[in-house]
Amino acid sequence: MTKFKTLDDLGDLTGKVVLVRVDLNLPMDGVRVTDDTRVRAAAPTILELSGKGAKVLLLAHFGRPKGEKVSTMSVSMTLDAVQAVLGREVMFVPEITGDVVTQSLTILRSGDIALLENTRFWKGEEANDLELAKAIAANADLYVNDAFSAAHRAHASTEGLAHLLPAYAGRSMEAELKALEAALGNPQRPVAAVVGGAKVSSKLDVLTHLVTQVDHLIIGGGMANTFLAARGVNVGKSLCEHELAATCEQILAAADQAGCTVHLPYDVTVAKEFAANPASLRTCNVHEVAADEMILDIGPQATEALADVLKTCRTLVWNGPLGAFETAPFDAATVALARSAAALTKEGVLISVAGGGDTVAALNAAGVADDFTYISTAGGAFLEWMEGKELPGVVALTVPT
Repeated sequence: MTKFKTLDDLGDLTGKVVLVRVDLNLPMDGVRVTDDTRVRAAAPTILELSGKGAKVLLLAHFGRPKGEKVSTMSVSMTLDAVQAVLGREVMFVPEITGDVVTQSLTILRSGDIALLENTRFWKGEEANDLELAKAIAANADLYVNDAFSAAHRAHASTEGLAHLLPAYAGRSMEAELKALEAALGNPQRPVAAVVGGAKVSSKLDVLTHLVTQVDHLIIGGGMANTFLAARGVNVGKSLCEHELAATCEQILAAADQAGCTVHLPYDVTVAKEFAANPASLRTCNVHEVAADEMILDIGPQATEALADVLKTCRTLVWNGPLGAFETAPFDAATVALARSAAALTKEGVLISVAGGGDTVAALNAAGVADDFTYISTAGGAFLEWMEGKELPGVVALTVPT
């Protein structure tokens, strides 16, 4: 296991200034935050540091201002949500460096919290500019990264600062890294991976990496159609990247070589039009799809067989739905398999880790999100981790062993 310093390595912080990188890139409806999940994820770290007497300075980005000061992208838009979750007053500081921050620190008492301006208002942030990182670090004693969702980016606030100040993983980051280690780093075997979604092209690197890491690869969504077509199955009007047939064959060959079993559906739910509960809805064998039909979900027999596969496994990694889950009844396979995984997790026989926006929505829809071992709210970072890539923000926290 890669070693990181955590908040457990910190004692009394009275009078110390701690920069905490959090994810406050929250969904908004006008000026109202519609989902405070990311604030709630960071709250334990912020409140623990405050409780240890630190002056806590929160660093975050909001939107894509591309190095310009855009008033509608001020991180102050999230201030009410942050204060509501923390149950505390939070000072807003309209800078990230210099005298304004220094003066704010003279007003803050030990245990107080301040939110600095959008890090992306400064061009040096996304360029990981050393001078900007030094200027931010000049006002602080310690650095804590609690934003795994931004860890795949080598920015000044996610990577640069970790080399300039004593660096620690926050509680959310720590939980994420432990879960990922349990899922693919050093997992209990056998390991299954569910990879769904519309296009093989968007998850080529994930599939290529996973066949060398897992024992069972379950492919769903539009991607399964592309693999079926590569195997000579007529998929009718289904969403399908026919031009990737050779790529699919290469992935299947690599899986064979690595001893990974790839599971493709053998019965499917089809319809002539993509709509809720269409009149043309039917279930059939994959070899019976008509030219004017499209595959919109995995069928009940294949879903049951996949649930049996999970019963033989000890670890599950899940990214992406099995069908067009936003529209009933094409959520059936995703919901059924998610409930099977959740039941096995509750029995204590399966470690289940899931991530990605669509995945979280699907598991919430199935009513099982709380029953999985761990659910990552990180999108791009989770996907890059599944691709086997090193994440700069994580590597920067690593303690040499």
